[in-house]
Amino acid sequence: MILQILQIIAAVATILTGAVSLLKPESVTGFTGLRPEGGRGITEIRAVLGGFFIALGAAPLFLNSPVAYMMLGIAYLVVGLVRGISMIVDKSVTQSNIISLIVEIIFGVILVV
Repeated sequence: MILQILQIIAAVATILTGAVSLLKPESVTGFTGLRPEGGRGITEIRAVLGGFFIALGAAPLFLNSPVAYMMLGIAYLVVGLVRGISMIVDKSVTQSNIISLIVEIIFGVILVV
């Protein structure tokens, strides 16, 4: 029961992250380091960080399937793995990257279990 609630929270948080990126693409600059330059940059943030995250979070809620939650968890774990490696290779061990990595690992584990 508690695990299911945590999984729903992770999915909703994913949707909210996407919603903020979709509706206020300029607001992600401080945390992600991405700079929406021109219409193309803003569209990319809205589409990928917005639309894609909304879809990833909504799919498990809509499908109500353990496999859908697992898929979201695998996505978080892969993003976390790539981020962890990239932080070392790119020398980008920053507070926002560390926070993102921790959230990705926690969400990933919660969603895969």
